[in-house]
Amino acid sequence: MSGFDHAWLAVARARDGEPVSLELQPLLRGVYSTVLARPVDLVGLKRSLEELLQFLGGEGRTNADCWAVDLFFAESEGWEHDWVDQDLPEEFHDVLSLMGEALHDTVQAPAIAKNFDCLPEQLLQRVKHLRIDAQETE
Repeated sequence: MSGFDHAWLAVARARDGEPVSLELQPLLRGVYSTVLARPVDLVGLKRSLEELLQFLGGEGRTNADCWAVDLFFAESEGWEHDWVDQDLPEEFHDVLSLMGEALHDTVQAPAIAKNFDCLPEQLLQRVKHLRIDAQETE
């Protein structure tokens, strides 16, 4: 079983009877692949994060989906190697860390998620402002 498949199985659990959306898996796979690529494609990572967070801010704004994404980054269970060890700019590390902090509160306790700047729309704004100086000019 690949690293992503193992990581996905570790987080793709129903919450209160609500299943994780089928659309979430390819979005998380996109982030996973770009985070672990060597060298890291920051333009691709920014794009995949935007797609994931747009989904979580819209049709994917479910308790199960937000929990799955939160756990995916908080626990990093099954990852081939930890995203924390990747050579990413600090701002990218900050966004990935926040995604594993209080994103799970988005549906059932949105005031808590908002207080920690972890609502999907708050995270999306951070991602949109990420600078990729070297790769954007190539």
